[in-house]
Amino acid sequence: METIEDIILDHDRRGISLLREHLPINFCGSAAEILSENSGTVFIVTGFYILAAEATETDGPPGAVVIGEALSKLDYKVVYISDLYTTPLIRSVVGNSAEVIDFPIFSNEESNNFANELLKTHRPSVVVGIERCGFTDEYKFRNMHGKDISEYNAKTDYLFTNHQNTVAVGDGGNVVGMGNCDQIIANNPKILIEKPCITKVNELIVASTSNWGGYGLIAALSEKKNINLLPSIQRELEILDGFVEAGAVDGVSQKQVSNVDGFSTEENSAILERLHNYLQSIGI
Repeated sequence: METIEDIILDHDRRGISLLREHLPINFCGSAAEILSENSGTVFIVTGFYILAAEATETDGPPGAVVIGEALSKLDYKVVYISDLYTTPLIRSVVGNSAEVIDFPIFSNEESNNFANELLKTHRPSVVVGIERCGFTDEYKFRNMHGKDISEYNAKTDYLFTNHQNTVAVGDGGNVVGMGNCDQIIANNPKILIEKPCITKVNELIVASTSNWGGYGLIAALSEKKNINLLPSIQRELEILDGFVEAGAVDGVSQKQVSNVDGFSTEENSAILERLHNYLQSIGI
């Protein structure tokens, strides 16, 4: 029987599967364990700026909302965090159902202080990142082409480095959490990225798209809680379409369409359907 990890790493176009052997066999389960054991307030950090399109991409925020809605069903309090390029889109999609915080694009010191203030005020039990660009060893942010996008990316890394319970989801070497495998990524620059993110987390999920990794996290959490917390196919499409209507673009085509990293809505829904089938096969 295929595993959650098999499903979310299917159709890998970037070589992210290379990292699988360096992570726990059931890395989604390991990440879900942190959420399962630490109820309360959860920070979900997302948003990746596409330079060529001057817009946020469709990979990340939809997965963040899927995670948030699942946690809300378990009576966790959800707080979404991003910067000015993504927070308006999240607010457009989630409305008044959850708090959305804008993390300013500050200097390192100011960002560290802002992160510490948020952590002190909200006291989150877990900080989750999904498709969030992270620091390189130069403390800059770079896209998959190696271009510096630091002026478009708030330094939300400090939310992870300053907290004890952290999870991240990513599909490329430049996002938060890839610090767990930064040396492996650096030794395979043609597959992933030349200057990887150095920001580490307790548990890392890798997937062919980060949204799929978010679905995988929720499937694993569903297994632990013995209740299917995944969204319906219809809800998944509503969330994705909502972000596109608010201005998000497909990161590959840079067009305002409901594709994710070049994958069609049908391909995205097929992954979600397989996760539903997986849960059903184990009696959930």
